[in-house]
Amino acid sequence: MTKQLKIIKENCPQNHKCPAVKVCPVGALSQAEHEAPLINHDKCIRCGKCAAFCPKKALVLESN
Repeated sequence: MTKQLKIIKENCPQNHKCPAVKVCPVGALSQAEHEAPLINHDKCIRCGKCAAFCPKKALVLESN
C-alpha cells in the first residue's frame, strides 16, 4: 500500500505564505502568492514532514 500527499483546501486559510513549503527536504511543494501549495508528486518522497508541520492539518498523507 502506497501513500500520497494531498492538500485539503478547506483547511488551508490561503492568506499567508505556507510554512510547510520550507520544510520539504526535496522541494516538492511550491506556492504562488498566498494560494494553496502545489505538490510535485514526481519529487515528493512521502516523508510526511510537511504534513506534520502544517498547523491547520491541510497537508495529509493518505493511503492509496
